[in-house]
Amino acid sequence: MSIGTDTGAARRARSVPIRRALRRLMDDPANALLEFAEEAGGEVVRLELGPFRPYLVTHPDHVQQVMRLEWTNYQRVGMFWRPLERLFGHSIMGDGEPWRTSRDILQPLFTTRYIATIADEVAARVEARVEEWDEHARNGREIDATAEMSGILTYIVNRVLFGDKLSREDGERIVPAFDLVSHSLVYRFLMPFMPYFIRVPRDRACLRGVKQIDDVVFPIVEKAMANPDDGLDVISVLCRSTNPDGGRLSAKQIRDALVSVYAASSETTAMILTWLWLLMEEHPDVAARLQAEIDEVVGDGPARPEHVPRLSYTRMVLLEALRLYPSGWLLPRQVMEDAEIGGVRVKAGSTVLITPYATQRLSEFWERPNEFDPERFASDKAANGERRHRYSYFPFGGGPHKCLGEHLFYVEGPLVVAAILSRYRLSVRTPGPFTIAWAASLRPKGRITLGVSFAGRDRNAVAL
Repeated sequence: MSIGTDTGAARRARSVPIRRALRRLMDDPANALLEFAEEAGGEVVRLELGPFRPYLVTHPDHVQQVMRLEWTNYQRVGMFWRPLERLFGHSIMGDGEPWRTSRDILQPLFTTRYIATIADEVAARVEARVEEWDEHARNGREIDATAEMSGILTYIVNRVLFGDKLSREDGERIVPAFDLVSHSLVYRFLMPFMPYFIRVPRDRACLRGVKQIDDVVFPIVEKAMANPDDGLDVISVLCRSTNPDGGRLSAKQIRDALVSVYAASSETTAMILTWLWLLMEEHPDVAARLQAEIDEVVGDGPARPEHVPRLSYTRMVLLEALRLYPSGWLLPRQVMEDAEIGGVRVKAGSTVLITPYATQRLSEFWERPNEFDPERFASDKAANGERRHRYSYFPFGGGPHKCLGEHLFYVEGPLVVAAILSRYRLSVRTPGPFTIAWAASLRPKGRITLGVSFAGRDRNAVAL
């Protein structure tokens, strides 16, 4: 398929009529986009949504064009990004100079080399937080999967981002606030053309969640700015950093960067771990093999950074879970100048929708695309030449805007799974089937509860 911007044979995109597009998107947005993509065989599709007519781009060639090869022409601006600005402001989640400034400051703190220097501390924090489930295991109390996964990740990133300047109580206030905003933003995504002086469903809830986050973050930022130190946590580095003009970052700039990095380093992992327990419940053979690897490598624990390279099947399981349930399921871009994607002319000002959820399930690029099969990511398959298109799998995005939290995920994800399964056995108590919630990040609908029991002998329990 053509990627060039001027082939001389541009055509109109096939379209999905408004009645069908609206009905399906309101019912099940992620699977609606997958359905439209499959019907078009990966070709560019235009969605007729009244005054808003975005292009759905799912073929890996076209995704690569938009996200990497011609990324400067497809910016994270416009009506689709305005709702996100309520939460993230202007930082690494945006574009232009604020993005460049934040990226230059933050990128050194999320390299594989830097993550290796904090891996021991990450492991210790995972272990300490997971051990709190002992009381649940003894008393038979269920846990809320999403809340607990988010709580564990917040406990970790409190050190990485805030240098322990965030109290446990305040950290636990951030988790439900992010959840509230995520569920609220989706209404603006589905009605991006609606003026902001008109309230849409959940607008007030969204603003309430953002205020709750600000009430936690701004006091910490202002205190850190007044007493900058030599710490290597993100907030300390931001407080010592400068704008291109040489001036110090403002409290708002630091706040925006912190909230953006919090989402990048905790939201993805928390959501994928929530989906993981549901997938393990549905695939006991995979769960048994995962457990066997952790028993062999980690034993009774604790899980340590040196275990991570040997947890190869654990990594495969996480990669496949990310294929099926990428947290960032919708990545819109605005076309800055007239261009051509796959032979379709797209005009400046148009919106392009990229969705890893659909691309990573296209039958043209994945056998049995809707089946959960970690063997897709076996290293021996790549060694034998079974290579896939680079942009058929991009749960962390791609190009210059690739998620900063990717390297941290590959350390904290296996450590959390290994820490849990070396100590406990989990069972899903919520009856299925499990469907996708209406939310800005891909998460299960409703409350998912887990039963917790000890993996072996409870070392501290009194025999009953």
